Amino acid sequence: MIDLTVFEERLERVAQRAKEMDIVIPTFAQMKEPSSAPQELKDLLKETGLWDVEPQNLFRISWKNEAKVSGGGFGDVNYIELPSSLTGTKARIIALVGKWFPTGAHKVGAAFACLVPRLVTGQFDPTTQKAVWPSTGNYCRGGAYDSKLLSCESIAILPEGMSQERFDWLANIAGETIKTPGSESNVKEIFDKCWELRNSGEDLMIFNQFDEMGNYLWHYDITGHAMEEVIKRELGENDTYRGVALNTGSAGTIACGDYLKQVFPASKVIASEALQCPTMLENGFGEHRIEGIGDKHIPWIHNVKNTDFVTAIDDNAVVNIARLFNEPAGKQYLMEQGVTQDMIDQLDLLGFSGIGNMLSAIKFAKYYELDENDIVITVLTDSMELYNSRLIEMHEEHGEYSNSDAAADFAQYIMGESTDNMLELSYLDRRRIHNLKYYTWIEQQGKTYEEIQAQWYDKDYWTNIQNQIPEIDKLIDKFNVKVAEL
Repeated sequence: MIDLTVFEERLERVAQRAKEMDIVIPTFAQMKEPSSAPQELKDLLKETGLWDVEPQNLFRISWKNEAKVSGGGFGDVNYIELPSSLTGTKARIIALVGKWFPTGAHKVGAAFACLVPRLVTGQFDPTTQKAVWPSTGNYCRGGAYDSKLLSCESIAILPEGMSQERFDWLANIAGETIKTPGSESNVKEIFDKCWELRNSGEDLMIFNQFDEMGNYLWHYDITGHAMEEVIKRELGENDTYRGVALNTGSAGTIACGDYLKQVFPASKVIASEALQCPTMLENGFGEHRIEGIGDKHIPWIHNVKNTDFVTAIDDNAVVNIARLFNEPAGKQYLMEQGVTQDMIDQLDLLGFSGIGNMLSAIKFAKYYELDENDIVITVLTDSMELYNSRLIEMHEEHGEYSNSDAAADFAQYIMGESTDNMLELSYLDRRRIHNLKYYTWIEQQGKTYEEIQAQWYDKDYWTNIQNQIPEIDKLIDKFNVKVAEL
């Protein structure tokens, strides 16, 4: 459960700060339906850039932003359908688009849902405390951005091996950026830095995406409802929604699968990881290049009991497809294979983890031999806008990208994607993966044996968290009224 204990004295200071900064906080209901935002805020957004550090952009933490870099309003959920000419499977693979969030990634929503309950209860005091955002990439960017909008000091923690774009942007947003050793799969080093900060004596609050239930709750409710809306819009008379395929990373986004199973009980949840670090698949370890999906542990917020498949994606596939989708020779080759110009123009919407998600959806479609009446849904967390430095690095390392390179990559990594390195989970498989939480969270991070058992055996554990949304919205509304009355 998310602690919603109210601290009235500190809440007064939080409300005063919000008054000074002209901050209005959106509810979960407003993030699902941003058109319900106050008209004066929608008017302000007509003059506001998508990434501008302005408090009204809190209302753009939604899947329904108009696809514009500045001045956009709200509409339907942003998504694209990947055609068979691109995926090599008859199944309809549909992907929600994360580019049109502030910061260019949906993680800004997960961070919001971790920070805001602490603000509106007075548990976190921005006048005295700093917000710490440990991450392998986009979450700490989202946390630093949310902190800036809400007038909170922030510290971003991420591995030194992440793309340069992340560090360049954080230099202007976060109060401090800490680089930890390694890259995407070096999560323990991030946790170690958090313990160092906890013991430093500085007045901090750490928002760890891997164990913060706000991360789970935002995707269960906001992403889950967005997916439901898209699925119901796209379902034809003879169509069937089959499942959602997602990289686990912090296991926030995959919480949408819990919601979708409640709406579509026969659907599946497919959890993906890097083949070079097969933690769920083989209890394994290693290093990989699919940025933003840290591994070598099972996140505390992953409802493993509700997961049906594990797939492992070769990071070589991801980085080479990134070139195929973004280099001129790759685009030309795809056109020759029947991919439309309109689709090619949208391929930069797929960042590294988005490409991984696409491949997981392809693997699932091939495993079940899905056809044109079957829908699989996934997410494009961010876009290639955050990885252009990687394209430059690959060009410098491997040289010009040619037509033959494109043909080889398309044949091997997309058309040749197979059902190898995937597992349909039995009850015992799920329990094995869940039990891996013990070594990180009980032995190292101070969680209790009773709670890890409750996650598995208590049938109300996850639904009790889901049922906190109305209470959080009431607290947000009450906070906004308090600020307005000051």
